[in-house]
Amino acid sequence: MDPLQYLRLIVVFIHLSGFALLFGAWAAEQFSGRRQVTPLMNIGLAIAGLAGLVLAAPWGISYDLNYVKIGVKLVVLIVIGALMGIGQSRARKGGGDGKVAPGIFWSIGILTLLNAGLGVLWR
Repeated sequence: MDPLQYLRLIVVFIHLSGFALLFGAWAAEQFSGRRQVTPLMNIGLAIAGLAGLVLAAPWGISYDLNYVKIGVKLVVLIVIGALMGIGQSRARKGGGDGKVAPGIFWSIGILTLLNAGLGVLWR
C-alpha cells in the first residue's frame, strides 16, 4: 500500500470519529433527557463534514468516486446542521431550559444514522 492510501485511511478514521462524536453526544443528550444541542455535537458535525469533503477528492484510490452518493451525503449533512441551528435558536428564544423540540432533536439523530448508513451501505 502506498503512503497516499495510508493517509486516506487516516482521513476515513477522522471522518468516522466525527460521526461517533456527533451521534454519541446526541445519544447522551437523548438518554439523559436534556435534549440540547451541545458544543460536542457541533464539533462532531464539523469534523465529519470537513473530513468528508477531503475524502470527496479523488486521491489515493484506483477507482471512480460515486459523486451522487457524496452529494446526497453532503445534503443530509447540511440538513443536520440546519436542524441543529434551528433547534439551538428556538431553544434560546423559548427561554428556560434550552431544550430542543423533540421532532427536531429526533430528526438530528435519525439523519445522522442515515448518513452513516449511506456511507456504509451505498456502493
